[in-house]
Amino acid sequence: MLDALFSSASGPLTAFLQVLMIDLVLAGDNAVAVGLAAGGLPVKDRKKVILYGLGAAVVLRIGFALITTWLLGVVGLLLAGGFLLLWVCWKMWREMREQAAQDAADAAAMLDADPNTEPQARAPKSFKSAFLQVLIADVSMSLDNVLAVAGAAREHPGILVFGLLLSIALMGLAANAIAKLLHKHRWIGFIGLAIVLYVSLHMIWEGHRSVVMDLHKTEQYNAAAPNIVDIKPDEVAKHEKHR
Repeated sequence: MLDALFSSASGPLTAFLQVLMIDLVLAGDNAVAVGLAAGGLPVKDRKKVILYGLGAAVVLRIGFALITTWLLGVVGLLLAGGFLLLWVCWKMWREMREQAAQDAADAAAMLDADPNTEPQARAPKSFKSAFLQVLIADVSMSLDNVLAVAGAAREHPGILVFGLLLSIALMGLAANAIAKLLHKHRWIGFIGLAIVLYVSLHMIWEGHRSVVMDLHKTEQYNAAAPNIVDIKPDEVAKHEKHR
């Protein structure tokens, strides 16, 4: 029994371990994105955004899981998700720069102004803006998570369901703590932003290679691209197996 579990690359134990690793990585990234989006809100709204974001993630991941076979057949879907997440990254970067500039301006004004004058309050980040960012990040990262988990556990639907539930639980546990940390120490937000940027670029990289293989243009791609980024036969075989 144990030999059967370990010997087959597609065995349930192998699939379970792959799903576990995928969830630990991607759920953490998703939690960082949600925490970044919610970090600039008041405590009450922050908890609400995270809760709503978690609910959206549940709906999206279950919905994507139900149409996994169709999703795996859509050319360029992962690439589009990567660009969508990149847009979220850019929005977060702009907000963080504006916050940093405003904080610096407030500090300078306090030094120069009359001590009896109250510093001008900055308009807080809106609930709608934060939730929109969370929702778009959820769409992109849920898509990435479902496609990755489906590839690892395609022949084991029970493990696929477990993986989706695990990723949602991990995200829910981490997002609130991350949001609190980012609210107190804004500089950590730039580290979180770098993580989300990496995820988006990785999705774009993997997505564009998937498009090449889906369109059967591997030979032309390899002829035009530097040798170091060639699509190898084992990558093509793995891609075909997961479709």
